[in-house]
Amino acid sequence: MAETEARSARPLDDVMIAMDVVDTLRHDKRLVERELNDTQRRSELIERLREIYKGQGIDVPDDILEEGVKALEEKRFVYTPPSQSLQVRLARLYVTRDRWGKRVGVAALVAALAGGGWYLAYERPRELAKEAVARELGQELPARVASLLSQIETEAKAPAVLADAKQLAESARSAAAGGDAQAAKASEDRLKTMLAELRTSYDVRIVNRRGEITGLWRVPRVNPLSRNYYLVVEAIDASGNAVQQSILNEETGQREMVSKWAVRVPKTVFDQVQADKLDDGIIQNAVIGTKARGDLEPKWRLEVSGGALTRW
Repeated sequence: MAETEARSARPLDDVMIAMDVVDTLRHDKRLVERELNDTQRRSELIERLREIYKGQGIDVPDDILEEGVKALEEKRFVYTPPSQSLQVRLARLYVTRDRWGKRVGVAALVAALAGGGWYLAYERPRELAKEAVARELGQELPARVASLLSQIETEAKAPAVLADAKQLAESARSAAAGGDAQAAKASEDRLKTMLAELRTSYDVRIVNRRGEITGLWRVPRVNPLSRNYYLVVEAIDASGNAVQQSILNEETGQREMVSKWAVRVPKTVFDQVQADKLDDGIIQNAVIGTKARGDLEPKWRLEVSGGALTRW
């Protein structure tokens, strides 16, 4: 304790000189290692230091030189780095934050942008699509179906037509509740078609134009010994325009939208129309059916068998 107090009481110049002595010795490590390991030659080291400082015009007392040599031995002016503890590592990270912080910030920004880009490009559209489907099936489609059914109830004349419409509406709502969008929309489309057909009115007229056939016959596959007879017809509205119809082709089982189709009739009806045309080239009774608003099917003036063709 007394020695420590004595050191602290030394003038600043003496301390600075002692530090310079240590620095001088540190720059000549071979001299230090040789002299300090030999106690007999310690005085020679002091003398040599004295000569060095005298050569620089500095008169250093022996006790200062002794103090410098002792300070070197005690490593008093030597910096010893702390051990690599967690606190030291954290402190170094904090001190060097300007150097590594920017790189980490850039990396974090790139990662955030990449994540944001992925979300905006892929995840968000998928979320929006799911929300749109849920909204479509949960709210919009049932509302449209209810509106279609209400309009069909206003238009339809036959109770059977209204019963079919209610069944289609229930199928659409059930499919929507079960998440089956395809089935729900299919039932909705059939309701739309039904409403459009209920609102139309037209005459079913036999085609009687030059270059176009009026009738034809086919041999059915199931009975090669028989023939099916057909009249080629079209639906004409009050303005004289052809109205496309959804017709089920009995040979293919496929439904098609066509402006002309062939309706199957008994041979007697076919022969009657053929005779009418052969008489003067004109079919006098060309209108063979009338479809009124509110009905789905025409009321036929001639007997029909119910089958149809869309291609021949």
